[in-house]
Amino acid sequence: HSPGAGGAASWSCTRRRLQIPLTDDAVKLLLRRFYTLQGERVEAYRLFEEGHRAYLSSGPHYDFLRYRQLVHEITLAFSGISREILQLKEQLQTEHGRPELAQHLCRVQQKEKEKLELTAQLQLARQNAQDQPSVPAHQQEVQELKYK
Repeated sequence: HSPGAGGAASWSCTRRRLQIPLTDDAVKLLLRRFYTLQGERVEAYRLFEEGHRAYLSSGPHYDFLRYRQLVHEITLAFSGISREILQLKEQLQTEHGRPELAQHLCRVQQKEKEKLELTAQLQLARQNAQDQPSVPAHQQEVQELKYK
């Protein structure tokens, strides 16, 4: 292109037109990966709940070693998912100039952290309710945590 104003404007528009679809496709790929990771997270929660039910059914002499191994594996899965989502967030923010999407992923991460904490509290409350069925406060705690 010529160094004149018309050439620069033409080059700028062409460049923008070429980059937008590439950026949009890249952003779509990042968001698809995010949805895939969220699906993996849902599956990890399902396995976590299933494992906790099995753990509770092993009471009163709980198979704690097996449950501890499950918690370790689930923790690794959640950690890997979170790490990758943080990388996606960073790419959306810095490489693709999409701070609003990066912020959305950040909010989802925060909510997922809260959900995991509530899940752990609920599992402990369920065990307490099972171990001490005559204590109404344990059943009440289970109900309250379910609806948070």
